[in-house]
Amino acid sequence: MTREISSLQHAGRVILGLFLLFAGIGHLTFARREFQAQVPDWIPLDKDNTVLLSGIVEIALALLILILGHKKRWIPWFMVLFLALVFPGNWSQYIHQRDGFGLNTDAARLIRLFFQPVLMLWALWSMGIIGSRKNQKSKIF
Repeated sequence: MTREISSLQHAGRVILGLFLLFAGIGHLTFARREFQAQVPDWIPLDKDNTVLLSGIVEIALALLILILGHKKRWIPWFMVLFLALVFPGNWSQYIHQRDGFGLNTDAARLIRLFFQPVLMLWALWSMGIIGSRKNQKSKIF
């Protein structure tokens, strides 16, 4: 079932999907080392394998968002879950003072932590879970 979303929400969904696609491609190619700096030491997989696997998930999620994000209610929630699961990497980068992506000060790394909830809300809003034109009282999934 396609949800009624505004043109602004639609644009937000497309931008989010493209951003995620770009990040996923970066995981697999040009930003691989930068992403390795975020992988916490307690992750049982090799850092490079973790980056590659998360990049594949990001690309798949980006395609879902771009193609079906306004049709399937579980996709924005999957995005929120993904962001929650990768948050420890951002936290690890902050507490271990690892540079990456131009985040070379404690202040910059700390500020970045606050963008994860913003991305979560962006996902929910842009795919019509919150702030859609019609008051949605249907099931989450």
